[in-house]
Amino acid sequence: MSTTNPNKALWEKGDFTRLAATMRESGEALANSLGSAQGMKILDLGCGDGTTAIPQAKLGGDVLGVDIASNLVRAGNNRAKEMGLLNCRFQEGDASHLDDLADKSFDRVVSIFGAMFAPRPFDVAKEMVRVTRPGGRIIMGNWIPGDPTLVAQILKIAAAYTPPPPEGFVSPMTWGIESNVVERFGSAGIARENISFSRDTYNFSFPGTPVQFVAVFRDYYGPTMNAFEAAEKNGRKAELQKQMETLFISQNTSQEATSIPATFLRVSVAVG
Repeated sequence: MSTTNPNKALWEKGDFTRLAATMRESGEALANSLGSAQGMKILDLGCGDGTTAIPQAKLGGDVLGVDIASNLVRAGNNRAKEMGLLNCRFQEGDASHLDDLADKSFDRVVSIFGAMFAPRPFDVAKEMVRVTRPGGRIIMGNWIPGDPTLVAQILKIAAAYTPPPPEGFVSPMTWGIESNVVERFGSAGIARENISFSRDTYNFSFPGTPVQFVAVFRDYYGPTMNAFEAAEKNGRKAELQKQMETLFISQNTSQEATSIPATFLRVSVAVG
């Protein structure tokens, strides 16, 4: 596996498991919505510590989770072991080139807010199609650029404080645009009529206040950590903090704790 992927450092920074803990309920709901996993070979790509991989294993799937970050792979394997799930394992890998995975080896390939962050999106689409068996399905969950809900706004705010990306960089948010998805899977041999889209909602549930939840993103989520580091250098840290707190408070739907919905694009690809 290539270690030159810049995402490796980004996702190994901080501790995404702190954030993943707020995503469990929605991860389970999403896994349930995919239907029966019984007897299926499933690849969960950009799986983190198993937010959707573990629920699919609980539903009877034989699940392999692949992630670029070694700390999240370790955390996922630990979670599966603690739950006694022998049908769920995690390994390190790059969604742009899944070198050690055979052609046509999975019934279902799932990537929820995962593969969208990998560089070289056309390679990502090609690899997902390559490892899916004919008659199988690819499911992606992608954040939508400019969407008014939480995650798109966090990433938009963060981008305003961080240095411009290197030349040739393709924003992960471009996976949230239907025409891009059609083009990318089209280049991998998938016909337009085999791709369907819907809007879906993911809820973040945190036991503390919205301001305390901002601190989780600031201290543990790679993209926001980078934004705060850059803002501090430019004397704009307080400004960024205020912007984030305003966003989280305005989007919180709970009186007792923090519950924030986020809209995403759900992609379903039928592989022929």
